[in-house]
Amino acid sequence: MAEVAAPFTNEQLHGDEVSKKDIATFLQSNASEQFLLNHKLKGAIKNVTKNKTKEQLIDDYNQLFTTKAFRATDEPSADTAAVKEATKTASSVSKDVKKATEKTKKLDIKSDEPAKYTKKILKAGNKAAFPQKGDEVECYYTGKLSDGKVFDTNVEDPKKGKKNPPLKFKVGAGKVIRGWDEALQTMSVGEKAEIVIQPEWAYGKKGIEGKIPPNSTLTFEVELVNIL
Repeated sequence: MAEVAAPFTNEQLHGDEVSKKDIATFLQSNASEQFLLNHKLKGAIKNVTKNKTKEQLIDDYNQLFTTKAFRATDEPSADTAAVKEATKTASSVSKDVKKATEKTKKLDIKSDEPAKYTKKILKAGNKAAFPQKGDEVECYYTGKLSDGKVFDTNVEDPKKGKKNPPLKFKVGAGKVIRGWDEALQTMSVGEKAEIVIQPEWAYGKKGIEGKIPPNSTLTFEVELVNIL
């Protein structure tokens, strides 16, 4: 450890020329980490000067030169260590923000684009498990045209007495119409909802020949059974 020359005389220490901040700053810059810990000198300068009287700081100052517990040349000062810790924390936060940004990009969220569907909850779900893009889900559904005609369903037919398997697909992978991809991400497991989807997020200008006319607004009753 390097010997440090005393910057203040005893007269200066007890006078107005040297402040509590001056003494605390000197100690944090030149005392060893162990000395700072033992004398409760670590932390922000304003907190150290708030918690200690000037006489206590002068006593710490004198003890430093008595014990020669100076900081080793390769030991970072308290303020340097604080800066490194702050930089590390900032770097960690930056990484978290970057991950969140990348996740948002993957979801293709366009905050300025109005939703082309409306949803009415018919039965509440567990309000805990919501599917995200890439999750595989199972659903029961019934699709109707604007005149109420059912054009597709996988719900059990009571006449046949046979339970149909739920529809299985990956959310956000383009396996279903966009209205479904978007609406499913707002539903929790067990939820049943009526989803009215505008043509732009349904089958658009083309429709499906013999089944769904062009520019049709569709109504779906969807139940999110499970997230696999």
